[in-house]
Amino acid sequence: MRKFQTLVALIILFCPFNLHSQIITNLSGRNTFTLNGKWNYIVDPYETGYYDYRYIPYDANPNPTGGFFLDQHQTDKTQLLEYDFDKCPTLMVPGDWNSQNEKLFYYEGTIWYRRLFSFKKEDPGHRVFVHFGAANYETDVYMNGKKLGKHIGGFTPFNYEITSLLKTNGENSLVVKVDNKRKREGVPTMNTDWWNYGGITRDVSIVEIPATFIIDYSIQLKKGSTSEIAGYVKLNGVAKIQKVKVEIPELKSITEVTTDADGMGKIKIPVNKIDLWSPENPKLYKVIVSCETDKVTEKIGFRTIETRGTDILLNGKPLFLRGICIHEENAMRGGRAYSKDDAQMLLNWVKELNCNYVRLAHYPHNENMTRLADEMGIMVWEENPVYWTILWDNQSTYENAQQQLTDLISRDKNRASVIIWSMANETPVSEARTLFLKNLAVHARSIDSTRLISAALEVHATKEKPLDKIVEDPFAEYVDVVTFNEYVGWYDGLPDKCDKINWVINYNKPVMISEFGADALQGLHGDTLTRWTEEYQEDLFRRTLKMLRKIPQFKGVTPWILCDFRSPRRVLPNIQDGWNRKGLIGQNGTKKKAFYVLKKFYDEMELKYK
Repeated sequence: MRKFQTLVALIILFCPFNLHSQIITNLSGRNTFTLNGKWNYIVDPYETGYYDYRYIPYDANPNPTGGFFLDQHQTDKTQLLEYDFDKCPTLMVPGDWNSQNEKLFYYEGTIWYRRLFSFKKEDPGHRVFVHFGAANYETDVYMNGKKLGKHIGGFTPFNYEITSLLKTNGENSLVVKVDNKRKREGVPTMNTDWWNYGGITRDVSIVEIPATFIIDYSIQLKKGSTSEIAGYVKLNGVAKIQKVKVEIPELKSITEVTTDADGMGKIKIPVNKIDLWSPENPKLYKVIVSCETDKVTEKIGFRTIETRGTDILLNGKPLFLRGICIHEENAMRGGRAYSKDDAQMLLNWVKELNCNYVRLAHYPHNENMTRLADEMGIMVWEENPVYWTILWDNQSTYENAQQQLTDLISRDKNRASVIIWSMANETPVSEARTLFLKNLAVHARSIDSTRLISAALEVHATKEKPLDKIVEDPFAEYVDVVTFNEYVGWYDGLPDKCDKINWVINYNKPVMISEFGADALQGLHGDTLTRWTEEYQEDLFRRTLKMLRKIPQFKGVTPWILCDFRSPRRVLPNIQDGWNRKGLIGQNGTKKKAFYVLKKFYDEMELKYK
């Protein structure tokens, strides 16, 4: 029996599907066919469609005779007779299943999706890929009964080639197994403070591209320079050695390079008068990347971001980051945000606050957010979902975290709005944890040296001096900006405690506060000492902002949080009811009193830094 189990493990290990396909850069610049819309689904808590009665995966067999991925449209093999996609209900994609079906509100487990589609290539020599913006958390993808691959991570894009499997005459069957069970070894891990939305939560597209195509490119100002654009272009396909051209028509710039045998070509573009991107001037240039077989166009902004002593410099000028934290949630409907309209609604509120900056917590958000931030002139902190108590000593956990960070940087490296890569949030200090985060920071810098590195750290105090709040963390030595969360006045005393705090921060680096706040039920009123009222939250904001201004290195803040959001941890009846109420905007879209306190502060800081 043990030999048989080992054999099955080896079959699974060497099964010819791609665990991590390279992401196609700039999908919006491609010829795509949307698969958004209604998908049939099967709820499968026992994973009957994945494992046989011996608990052996059906897809471990090169010629499987069972499994939900073998639907009646695509095979004459024996099928699980109890299950029929055609007779099953539908879910909208993109979207989470929790907010679409009341019975699935708390569901964590496996759901199978299926979409039938017809597709005819414009050019018979072209290649075809299926691209997912994201699916939470572990996703197995099958095309016409053949496994394409497995993707782990709930917030990053992935794609697979389907050229050889595509039926150009007749229907194709795309079956997707999505499992959102929380796992101790996962990234994030078991314990979080947001809703674990399951499903295919972002766009699904069919992409048709030439046989040899431009799969990736990085085009940004060279670190520390405003006179040279640097980066690379990478080709995928048989004809990898080609002349590649990068054009920026408005700058009258044309640069050519020949790619090597790996399809890689490094580029250097001298520029004279370049209009730098900033919140006041979110300038985007049309950039055309072409080779002998392919061409892609998009809009890219150019700016520099760096630190000098305790200052953060955008285009060489000191700035104060007037920010707010955001979860990827549409508070109005209580579900995962996924559309351009969702992004527009959230970032319009950000602009109303007079923010120049957002923290997208605690995981990679939809690409719609960063692309719109480019257009609106809003700087962005993006975060890897290394949250609270990750398994620091587990090698596969680290590899998972590094892969998600890689995929995030690959997707958004050309976004001028993105200025900070965050490695983690509120992680308890230990030797293993610090090594884990240090390795992530080294990796991030190795693939993108143009942006700042940070993480949301924690504060502590001593029994001898309880009013001294100390920021001291070994990982702070490896970041560009020292950033921490603090909740004086909510989890730590009452708001008047803010007036007595002494900050001990011995780093000659810029300091930002990544979280502070208090819960308030929108519409609940009382005096400033009555918790859960708008007046309590308002008073805490006034006192906290006054307290933070005493920190000499204080260069930015992102209070927690723009909107109320769902969390199973927040269960107080008639107050929380499954919502974290720290939002400045309630679940009905109404602004709380603290919203206007923060806006007034930001108006003052804008004048100070003009």
